[in-house]
Amino acid sequence: MADNAALVQEAYDGFAKGDVGPLVAILDDDVEWNEAEHFIYWPGGPFRGVQAVLEGVIGPLTRDLDGFRIDVDRISAAGDTVLAEARYRATAKATGKALDAMVAHVWDFRQGKVVRFQQYTDTWQWTQVAGIEPQQ
Repeated sequence: MADNAALVQEAYDGFAKGDVGPLVAILDDDVEWNEAEHFIYWPGGPFRGVQAVLEGVIGPLTRDLDGFRIDVDRISAAGDTVLAEARYRATAKATGKALDAMVAHVWDFRQGKVVRFQQYTDTWQWTQVAGIEPQQ
């Protein structure tokens, strides 16, 4: 069995280099991806499937932000669940404002693949910095 924490770290490392391949590689085809409620890209429920994550989350991040990065402070594993504490950092293209928001990610694995993801972040700061109202 693969080390789930190491897989998550590889996904963050790839993302930092502009490579979403390691992230996509660990996502189950039917992954349930949950953005924080009232986050600017939250559609009112989970994204389902890899393509929905790419189109609904990853694409908008690159469209709306310059220099987006996730600075990971800690990754902890508990069985099939991996927890990450980090900070989102970027500059919003629309406003020129800097983002520096706390974030926690919960990654739930089954047989080496992420079947559920949950994000927790400062949704108020995101709205103020990006100038984008939540979809719902």
